[in-house]
Amino acid sequence: MRRIAFITLGCKLNYAETSTYERELLKEGFEAVPWSKGADIFLVNTCTVTEHSDKKSRNIIRKLHRQNPEALIFVTGCYAQLKKAEIEAIDGVTCVFGATEKSRIVPTILSSVRGEECCGLGTSTFFPAYSSGERTRSFLKVQDGCDYKCHYCTVPYARGESRNIPIAGIIPQAEAIAAEGIKEIVITGVNTGDFGKTTGETFFELIRELNDVEGIERYRISSIEPNLLTEEMIDWITSGTKFLPHYHIPLQSGCDTILKEMGRRYDTAAFADKIRYIREKTEVPGGPKVFFGIDVIVGFPGETDELFMETYNFLRDVIRPAFIHIFPYSRRAGTPAAERKDQVQDCIKTKRVQMLEDLCVSLHKGFIEANKGVAEKVLFESTDKKGQMEGYTGNYIRVSRPYDPELIGKITDVII
Repeated sequence: MRRIAFITLGCKLNYAETSTYERELLKEGFEAVPWSKGADIFLVNTCTVTEHSDKKSRNIIRKLHRQNPEALIFVTGCYAQLKKAEIEAIDGVTCVFGATEKSRIVPTILSSVRGEECCGLGTSTFFPAYSSGERTRSFLKVQDGCDYKCHYCTVPYARGESRNIPIAGIIPQAEAIAAEGIKEIVITGVNTGDFGKTTGETFFELIRELNDVEGIERYRISSIEPNLLTEEMIDWITSGTKFLPHYHIPLQSGCDTILKEMGRRYDTAAFADKIRYIREKTEVPGGPKVFFGIDVIVGFPGETDELFMETYNFLRDVIRPAFIHIFPYSRRAGTPAAERKDQVQDCIKTKRVQMLEDLCVSLHKGFIEANKGVAEKVLFESTDKKGQMEGYTGNYIRVSRPYDPELIGKITDVII
């Protein structure tokens, strides 16, 4: 009972947590194997951001049991928090862990392997985590939960209130990452910029202290709300720090009417001003362009063709991001938006998603063209893809070159 497989669905925060479970279990003598090869134990870290996410989680659990009827199956993650009883009713499930029960996962697996009953589940307010196993990049969890409660989102109910451990507890984790030879950290959380709610600290204080960790040469912020990314923070980031010109900022809609109905905390004018300020502070003639990854939801209740085109035009003409992360609105029980009568038909959502995907292709191509001839630095990864290796520039352009093991994990000068 020592062969264990890990399946992670959803965000990089889940990935960091799964990696931490794996690291702890490997120390106990377990052998990690691909889930497709079969195992004695499976740990599934689920997602619930959309109805499709729920369905995918259920299907994977059933498939694991069908293919491995004698295996133990443990389930955690956001779907496990919201629909615990539903998961427990699935054949083959051994134990389900909610948002405050993550610290009990490893002890429970150990007790189950010894033939003991699924032990009582204790609680913890914050589960520290970071990813390992890659030679170039690690995802470091600094915050969990969300207090915003946007009208379409179940994540605050799945992850709980905004919380964190002190900066003094995070710095040793960053140092442990550096000790593994990893050069880049991606700072992640549910509402990352809200760090400090439970400790009286701020996200700005956190990133300034992380910047001083020896051995880490690059930082990225996985996602940050536009109202939490302050001008003071931008000024500091652009002053010559280890933080890269790569911003992932959720917009959700480029229409003020829809933003208000979503319960978002800004309008399009404030969002556009923030993007403009970052570009003005970061970009210089002949230098790299800032990478903006923008989240957008299409088909929110009440979104007419005219209101959708406000979003489309705002992205195309004002923001011009390097990439658009597009999500069709998913009706989630228990949220205010789910109760509305003016739901948008799925066929209309599909059409709008395609329009934004086409726009994304065009914008990304323009971003690459604007960076051609620019001197940049690439952190190359270890994977050999048919004699080629890949890495990312500071502004998140993927660069490919002939495979050279001497360059793995090293930051190399290139011309885009």
